[in-house]
Amino acid sequence: MATFIDRVVLHLQAGDGGHGCVSIHREKFKPFGGPDGGNGGHGGSVSLVVDPQVTTLLDFHFRPHVKADNGKGGAGSNRDGANGRDLVLKVPNGTVVQTADGTVLADMVGAGTTFEVARGGRGGRGNASLANARRKAPGFAELGEPGDQLDVVLELKSVADVGLVGFPSAGKSSLIAVLSAAKPKIADYPFTTLVPNLGVVRVDNHTFTVADVPGLIPGAATGKGLGLEFLRHIERCSVLVHVIDTATLEPGRDPVADIDTIEAELEAYGGLADRPRLVALNKVDVPDGRDLAEIVRPDLEERGFRVYEVSAATREGLKELTYAMAEVVEQARTAAPPAEPTRIVIRPQAVDDAGFTIEEAGEGSWVIRGVRPERWVRQTNFDNDEAVGYLADRLARLGVEEKLGKAGAEPGDLVRIGEREFDWRPTLYAGTDFVPGNRGTDVRLEEKSSRARASERLEARKARRRRPEDEIETGKPDQDAYDTFDADRDDTE
Repeated sequence: MATFIDRVVLHLQAGDGGHGCVSIHREKFKPFGGPDGGNGGHGGSVSLVVDPQVTTLLDFHFRPHVKADNGKGGAGSNRDGANGRDLVLKVPNGTVVQTADGTVLADMVGAGTTFEVARGGRGGRGNASLANARRKAPGFAELGEPGDQLDVVLELKSVADVGLVGFPSAGKSSLIAVLSAAKPKIADYPFTTLVPNLGVVRVDNHTFTVADVPGLIPGAATGKGLGLEFLRHIERCSVLVHVIDTATLEPGRDPVADIDTIEAELEAYGGLADRPRLVALNKVDVPDGRDLAEIVRPDLEERGFRVYEVSAATREGLKELTYAMAEVVEQARTAAPPAEPTRIVIRPQAVDDAGFTIEEAGEGSWVIRGVRPERWVRQTNFDNDEAVGYLADRLARLGVEEKLGKAGAEPGDLVRIGEREFDWRPTLYAGTDFVPGNRGTDVRLEEKSSRARASERLEARKARRRRPEDEIETGKPDQDAYDTFDADRDDTE
C-alpha cells in the first residue's frame, strides 16, 4: 500500500487572544488604589516551514485539524496573560499553499522557507492600559480577538531537475534505481509505480535530482490512469527524458507513436512546452529492442531530439545519458535568474485614506468596513455600557459619525460593523468634554424613565407627613405638596 500523499486539505484554527482584566488595586488604608488589570496574551499563530527531512504530506492526511494555543487572560496587580504557543508545521520542499478556490497563497521552495498561514488573535487590554487623564479608573477591559480560522489546500510539487516520463513498464523505475541510490518498487506489470520517486545523481562535480512519476497513458491529462494525479511533480523539472520501451510486444506500439502520445498529454496538461527533451531508448539488451532502436533513431533525431540507447539491466549507455542530463541541467541553472534576497516592501497609508468605507445596503441600513472599526467591535464587551460608550467615542474620533451623516444616514438607521448591528444615534458622542461617570456605566446610554427621581419622591413623602397645624402657622396650605400627594395616591390606586 502506497503511503505517499501529495495533496491534503488542512482545517486551521489560530489561537484566540486572552481577555483583558478589570481590577482595582486595594490594600489596607487604601481601598481605591487605581486600576491594575493586566492585558490578555496573544493567541498562537500557525506557520509552515520547509524541512528537507519531510518528503510527504502523510501526517496531515491523518490529522487534518490543526489548532494553536489560546492566549491567557490578564489578572490583577498588572499581571499580563501568557501568549499562546505558536504552532510550526513542517512541510516538504515544493509545497504549494492555496485556498479552497485555487488562489495560491505561497509557493514554498527552499529549506527553511516559512509562511504564516493563520495569525493568532490579539490579546485585549486591561483597564490599567485603558486609563487616561479623563477616564482614571475604567470599569471595563477589551476582549481578546479570535484567531484566524480557514481551510487551506497543501499540494506537493516535487522539486527535481530531471523528470522521467513514459508509458507504464517502460523501465523508468529501473533506470532511476541504477542511476541513483533510490529503491523504487520494480515488477513486471503495469502501474507498479504508484507514487513519484526521487533520486540524487552525482556526475563529477555535478549533482542533480531525478523524478520518476507513474506511467502515462492516453488521456492521462484528463484523469485516466495515474498521470493526472502526479503530472504536477514534473512542473518544476528543468529537463524531461522520454523513456521508451523498445522491446514491447503490445500491438500498435512503437517508439515514435509513444513519444507522440506522451507529448500530446504534456501539451494538454500545459506549461511544459519550453523544457528541453532527451530520449532514452531503453531495453536495447533485448535483440529485437536494439534493432528497433537503430531503425527509429534517425527519425527521432530529425525531430530535434538527442537520442541515447540504454539498458537499465546491463547499464549500457547510461554514462552518456547521465552526462547529457547533467549538461542540460547545468545550462538551465546558468540561464535561470540569480536568486534575490527577500525584500521588505513598505506600503505607507495613503494621505486621504480614512481607514474605513461606508456602503449603503438599502432600506435604511449601512455597512462599515475597515480593519480598525471591525477590530474595535470584536474587542468590545457589549454587556458593559462604559465599554460601549468608549467604542462610540473611538468611532466618532475616527470620523465614522461625520461620514455617516454626509452619506445620508438618518437617526435610527441600521449600521452593521463586522458581525454587530446598531441603531445609529448621532447624538451619542459627547465630544472631548465628556467625563465618564461611575465605573461600568455611561449616562449617554441610560434610557429616559417616567419614574420620579429620588429627590422628588422624598419631597412627596415629607408633604404627606406634614401636620395641619404646620399649615396654620404658615397661613396657607402647601398646594404643591397636596398635588404631589394626590398624584402618588392616584398611582397607588
